[in-house]
Amino acid sequence: MVDHAALRVNQSFIIGLLALAFVLDWVWLVGFVALVMLLGTAVPQAALFKRIYRHILRPAGLVKPDPVQDNPAPHQFAQGMGGVVVLLATLALWLGFAIVGWALAGIVIFLAALNLFVGFCAGCFIYYQLGLGSRVAE
Repeated sequence: MVDHAALRVNQSFIIGLLALAFVLDWVWLVGFVALVMLLGTAVPQAALFKRIYRHILRPAGLVKPDPVQDNPAPHQFAQGMGGVVVLLATLALWLGFAIVGWALAGIVIFLAALNLFVGFCAGCFIYYQLGLGSRVAE
């Protein structure tokens, strides 16, 4: 089971923080989002945005659980891909390639919003196109 409410909260944080970083030109915040995404991919229990959902938003009744029979692996893969792109955005911004950095961050914002509002996970799609889903079953 995968709690899709936790995924939506995660996507909302990614979108909101990256948009805020752009508006305020806070490169450090882009780096923070990359770190949170990559750490949450490597150690799912440490996923900060999902922990905020699990320990604050859900207990307070602000977000209701939405458990769905689903494979968590494609979602982890998608977050890892997004984390790598946000890390590349951070590096580009620190190296002075602002257009490239903000464009990469914008791609992640767009894809997270696509998943949040339309329900299409591009990273999950890539996961299955690469045939990674069939290897899990073996």
